[in-house]
Amino acid sequence: MKKILLTVFTLVAILALAACGGDKKETSDKETGKKETTKLVVGASNVPHAEILEEAKPLLEKEGIELEIVTFQDYILPNKALENKELDANYFQHVPYLESQIKDFGYKFVNAGGIHIEPIGVYSKKHKSLDDLPKGATVIMSNSVADHGRMLSLLQAEGLIKLKDGVDQTKATVADIAENKKELKFKTDIEAGLLPKAYQNNEGDAVLINTNYAIDAGLNPMEDAIALEGSESPYVNIITVREGDEKKDSIDKLVKVLHSDEIQDFIKSEYKGAVVPVSGH
Repeated sequence: MKKILLTVFTLVAILALAACGGDKKETSDKETGKKETTKLVVGASNVPHAEILEEAKPLLEKEGIELEIVTFQDYILPNKALENKELDANYFQHVPYLESQIKDFGYKFVNAGGIHIEPIGVYSKKHKSLDDLPKGATVIMSNSVADHGRMLSLLQAEGLIKLKDGVDQTKATVADIAENKKELKFKTDIEAGLLPKAYQNNEGDAVLINTNYAIDAGLNPMEDAIALEGSESPYVNIITVREGDEKKDSIDKLVKVLHSDEIQDFIKSEYKGAVVPVSGH
């Protein structure tokens, strides 16, 4: 009988010690003041978007956000991944492109905040300026129709073409060209990510390249472009999220960090005008 009582007592003591050990661990966690972290998965183009997000990581960590960056090489998959809830947000597109994607695919996405502008540029291995383009020159643009209005607006600002009166310049296409002094020919069937390769291969007379792809290919837009879009461009690159998620604390913190002086200063110093920070939109 004594042996049985001793065994029961020993078992109770072991359980009591185990319980005390759990309480101690819980108390210890509270005493450290360790913040709960929220994981945030953001899809981005390699340059400059992913680089900017990498710079923001330590700042977000201080806000209790663990940032995971998923990089993409095209403009289609980041929105599909966001719709499929593989991402919490993406950072690669401007507003006109987002609007065209919503129209084409019915995405229920919203703009959570504008971060920067990437002035689009014209590049040429054959000519030193747009004035040097010969009559009938071939101008290569991406197959992203959402970017055509932007590219054509740049050529119009440079005096090469004139768009029809009253046309929405953000939605203009080659069919909206009213005047074409040099009878330029437009090739519009190349994926945006392949434009630098077309330039390197000396295709056409001029190639319009999105700045993120230009930088990713080792080009310096400020030095290599023969014409560059102005910083007043309405094509602000944004943080895109599913409807309703713009109100989430983690998304709010992400946008605030990207608007912070630290990140804005990084963009200015790192890209030297090839990427222009904004604090709104």
